[in-house]
Amino acid sequence: MTIRVMRLLRKMRVDGGLHAAVLASAGMLIALSLAFSPSALAEDGASAAAPVGEASPVASDTAATTDAAAASAVPSADESASEGPMTESAATPEANPYGLSALWAQGDLVAKGTLVILAIMSMGSWYILVIKLWEQRGLFAQGRTARKVLASSPNLKQARDALSKASPFRAVADEGLAAAEQHGRGLSAQVSLIDWTGNALNRAIDNVSSELQGGLAFLATVGSTAPFVGLFGTVWGIYHALIAIGVAGQASIDKVAGPVGEALIMTAIGLAVAVPAVLGYNWLVRRNKAALNQVRRFATEVEARILAGA
Repeated sequence: MTIRVMRLLRKMRVDGGLHAAVLASAGMLIALSLAFSPSALAEDGASAAAPVGEASPVASDTAATTDAAAASAVPSADESASEGPMTESAATPEANPYGLSALWAQGDLVAKGTLVILAIMSMGSWYILVIKLWEQRGLFAQGRTARKVLASSPNLKQARDALSKASPFRAVADEGLAAAEQHGRGLSAQVSLIDWTGNALNRAIDNVSSELQGGLAFLATVGSTAPFVGLFGTVWGIYHALIAIGVAGQASIDKVAGPVGEALIMTAIGLAVAVPAVLGYNWLVRRNKAALNQVRRFATEVEARILAGA
């Protein structure tokens, strides 16, 4: 645009006054062109952007404050994470809603009575098992002592006196000696000595056998009936559990598994009571046979001494 103005001035050289006016107008045009040039616009844009730049420290301060707050929030999260396990470990564990305690607490009179019966059966079985084993142990020791005493004694009376009064082998010897002394009196004179003393010794052996058999009937009863007592408790518990589920109207697994599982504990208890009773019964019967064999051998030796007159 400046070039066009200069060309116009060359063509319009008429006089001095006109030239001066033209020069003034040309200066104004040049000033306007410079004012609206791209460089001036760029400077105006920079000057307009300067206030925005001055506001940036505020934004930077705000951002710094936000970062500081976030940084201060991070340790609190770490502290809460570190305190979480300690809080959980310090918390008291929840009690098991199922089990023997729950079965006893929620059971009615029939369920509690069944548990009491099974407990009595178990305690009675173990008591009899321990007592009978102790008695059999003593009987075996007394049998060894009786055979040694009888073999070393010159006659039956001395052997009898050397035995303990509580020993069943002394009772056998007493029966043999009493039968030998009574033979020949009254009706016994019509019976031979061997038959008379034999019958007396058999009665003594039967007495020992009766003592050894004591308590075995209880073990047999417990072994045969305890599973059915436990089964009765299971059926009763399931019956009440189903009634409770029907009343509640919910048949979810948590509503069914707990009560039914508690009822099944009865069957497990019944088996736990019956198995030791059956095993103990069979074991005691076998040991009783061995003990009676020792008593019979001793009775045979006593009878031989009586018939020999020793």
